[in-house]
Amino acid sequence: MSALRRDGLDVVIVDDGALVKEGDSSVALYAEATEDGGVLVRLHLDLNLYVDEEALSDVLMGVNLMNQSLDYGILLLDPLESDDEDDDDTEEAEGLDESVTFAVLGRSVLWLPSLEERELLRLREHLGRFERELSEAVERTLHGERGIRA
Repeated sequence: MSALRRDGLDVVIVDDGALVKEGDSSVALYAEATEDGGVLVRLHLDLNLYVDEEALSDVLMGVNLMNQSLDYGILLLDPLESDDEDDDDTEEAEGLDESVTFAVLGRSVLWLPSLEERELLRLREHLGRFERELSEAVERTLHGERGIRA
């Protein structure tokens, strides 16, 4: 994290990782040591896009098509959990079926054999390309002629 800060990136340490300001968005970065001495870095980009269960089949098809053109990450749908567990218990007891909402997320993983300067440069390049590639793919799709309707 210190090396990314030295390179001029805006890095905020959080409980189990860091938020790195890249472009117009923040990428969550989580690092863990591997058995062979390297470091596994997981990147997570919240695109602030949400999909209702009713549109899920159309959106899944669009996400799969977009993933075919991505080199540095993937898009996936992550079900959002209800904030209020008491409401869930009440609805289940009454037999109500609540609709599920999904967040569209970008994910990527990068293995670094060491934390040498050239590997940290590779991480920074991967981080920038990951954010740009996913953001541009979503923008093209949402604002193109045949945009996803979600």
